[in-house]
Amino acid sequence: MKQLGVLIMVILGLGCRPEPTAEYDLVISNVNLIDGTGSQLQNGVSIAVIEGKISAIEKMVKGKAKMHIDGKGKYLIPGLFDCHIHTIDYRKDFPKFMHYGVTSVFITGGSLCTDAYYVEMRQHGNQDSIPSPRVFHTSQHFTMEGRHPSKTYVGNQWRDGESIFYLKDTLQIEKLVERVAKQPIAGIKLTIEDGPHPPFVERMPIAFIEKTVKEGEKRGLEVFAHVSDNEELEMAISAKVQNLVHFTGVDIDLKDGTQVQLLSEFKKRDPSWVTTLMIDKSFWYPLYPKWFEKETLLPEYRKMTRAVTEKSKWFAKGYLNRYKEFYELESDSLKDLITPQVEDIQWLYENGFNMVLGTDIGGDFNFQGHSLHEEMELLQMGGMLPLDILKMGTLNAAKMLNVEAELGSIEVGKIADLVLLDHNPLETITNTLSIHTVLKNGKIQKRIAQ
Repeated sequence: MKQLGVLIMVILGLGCRPEPTAEYDLVISNVNLIDGTGSQLQNGVSIAVIEGKISAIEKMVKGKAKMHIDGKGKYLIPGLFDCHIHTIDYRKDFPKFMHYGVTSVFITGGSLCTDAYYVEMRQHGNQDSIPSPRVFHTSQHFTMEGRHPSKTYVGNQWRDGESIFYLKDTLQIEKLVERVAKQPIAGIKLTIEDGPHPPFVERMPIAFIEKTVKEGEKRGLEVFAHVSDNEELEMAISAKVQNLVHFTGVDIDLKDGTQVQLLSEFKKRDPSWVTTLMIDKSFWYPLYPKWFEKETLLPEYRKMTRAVTEKSKWFAKGYLNRYKEFYELESDSLKDLITPQVEDIQWLYENGFNMVLGTDIGGDFNFQGHSLHEEMELLQMGGMLPLDILKMGTLNAAKMLNVEAELGSIEVGKIADLVLLDHNPLETITNTLSIHTVLKNGKIQKRIAQ
């Protein structure tokens, strides 16, 4: 009986012991959360991180923290994605993306993009000591000799079989797809378009597009295609391409039953479509010197006024005139210029297309990191809501790259790539530039001193 009493006391004693206190690597407390899923803002929550992953999202996180950030009055969003970039100097470019809260990039080929160069960029993106976004990428360009981009950007160092693949016949495609499938690519980069501006080149024949898609499907690879007008859009959809990495140049006509039906067929593939409105704005930059005066631009970007020449202004004026003629516009205001494209993007978004943010960075006036915020500003200028725009630059992007289980939103179990803002981006998307802190794997990243 005495032993029974002792046993009961032991059991009761065990039951009364306090639960072990959690120890976190980081806690961001009392912050306003915009989680990237499209859900509304949550006021005054705490985010806890252990070993680079989000372990708790609660009103009050109980436990000790090695590092604490007071989020009172601030706004937390997921790390941003730029899903169409090019770089010829990633060591110089990558810190700029991180400075602006772009914690992941999607590289869609380039003149230096050999297998070895891709390895270097992935390795650089995998660490979190030196500021660098995570690196996702396609294969090298699948195109044809004398076509876009090697013909239209002749100054670049394209090397057939290394940084670019010139398709000579459809029989060759099977071996090329087999080769790139051995690399950790998001998919095959296929250049259908005839170029971004005159003199235009020939488009890729439809048989080559269809063959690339079929060979990719055999190996579980999707195609990411370049298109720049309605005819190329029709070619891509007819050939069963799964993703498009440009929007500019396309003009959706909802009165055109054939086009609407074509888009309906495209939607069945659950495609992703990258915006790239910054292509147009970057071409117009030489005509608008005040754009360079924006305080959020890094000093080296503001100094790009030196790159504006009479030739660049002549080109910009010609491009602008062709653009206005295409969309039947008279105004030169940026809002009026961009609204036709944004209205189409919004229609696609509202009708279930996975619309994703991208800039096509690589040109003179398309700025690493900053231009993604300009892309968001253009979308808001044309009528889209900040909450939807943020989802396009976070969770939608992660979905396109098949990493939504790990990235793209602030949810328990996901990697803690985060951006802390001083002002509310839901009031105006330009507040995404009010960056207080950038985190990757839950670790504070060094930003560029200004």
